[in-house]
Amino acid sequence: MSITGIELFAGGGGLLLGSAMAGVEHLAAAEWDKWACETLRKNRDADYPLVRGLNVIEGDVRGVDWEHQVGCSSVDLVTGGPPCQPFSLGGVAQSADDPRDMFPAATAVIAKLQPKAFVLENVKGLTRARFSEYFEFVKLRLQHPELRAKPQESWIEHFARLQREHTSITTGLRYNLVTTVVDAADYGVPQRRHRVFLVGFRSDVDAGWSFPAPTHSAAALRQQQLSGEYWQRYSIAKKDQQLIRLGARGDVSKLPWVTVREALLDLPEPGTKKSEQWLDHRLQPGAKTYPGHTGSPIDEPAKALKAGVHGVPGGENMIRFPDGSVRYFSIREAARIQTFPDRYQLHGAWSETMRQLGNAVPVKLAHTVVSSVIEHLEQDRCINLGGNLFDNYRELERL
Repeated sequence: MSITGIELFAGGGGLLLGSAMAGVEHLAAAEWDKWACETLRKNRDADYPLVRGLNVIEGDVRGVDWEHQVGCSSVDLVTGGPPCQPFSLGGVAQSADDPRDMFPAATAVIAKLQPKAFVLENVKGLTRARFSEYFEFVKLRLQHPELRAKPQESWIEHFARLQREHTSITTGLRYNLVTTVVDAADYGVPQRRHRVFLVGFRSDVDAGWSFPAPTHSAAALRQQQLSGEYWQRYSIAKKDQQLIRLGARGDVSKLPWVTVREALLDLPEPGTKKSEQWLDHRLQPGAKTYPGHTGSPIDEPAKALKAGVHGVPGGENMIRFPDGSVRYFSIREAARIQTFPDRYQLHGAWSETMRQLGNAVPVKLAHTVVSSVIEHLEQDRCINLGGNLFDNYRELERL
């Protein structure tokens, strides 16, 4: 079974790469930022397997003629991360009053293409109490994408109408929606990155999907550090052994959280000159600590990489060593923290590439989520056709 997809707000490609690894055949990827589009195009033109032949649409998704882009093809899956600045803890949060809020645009594309499923990702800030009413509105809009706002109707008026009508709607385009807040570290990503996923299945698709269970835990990492197993594995001197600061949260039977040290283990220290062996692995000078921005301890998952409010990545994008010294992650190291493949090259100046990475969905997390969605779609297809489960999975590229 071939799964066709459209990627919205593709950025540098985190969600897109994870989806492609899961088996999605992308018909198009839309993105407005020229440097992110350059990253997608350059990797496509270099014949990178996961974006081979990718149709990159540079521009506002609201202006795309989707009928022209997809032609006669049906779209099984729409994925995307609507710009998160309207809800970000790191930005100036304005939610529905922010022109960068792209949830209405994403909903319009879903209404147009009517995919079997969609996967949208956003910052945890979307679930903050101050945005709770708007978050409920977003969820209702995604469940009933064809129930559009009337002329001159505010989002609050539209929300009230949705609340009145949604329980009685039994016809038209409808989606069963699952929303979940996750920490990427719980899924093997070497980064504490809290994000909300909104996953919808069209009402004619067999219901019952649930978000994949966590595979890693802080408790398992702390146990290995307390027992000495972790330090022995990496030959860490006693004076440099700093326990993870969190308590024993989670299930010790799971895999341990992946630390910065483990993620970067086979990478040499970045130098001031271009590396001949590693893409984008060069030292960026100027790293400094200041209150609240002290870098990521090497023996923990990294703090969430951020795009930077003023275009310059901050203290979250630094590595902190046991002696207290810090330096910026190289672009390749930051890509490792976001679980991007090593042969995938980011394009643009340092600040531009770090912005692409800071805005991205970790590839490994995207792969986990989309693989689960595809499995559910395949099971539904087999149930409807009375056949056997499809198990001829595409060989995955190593993350």
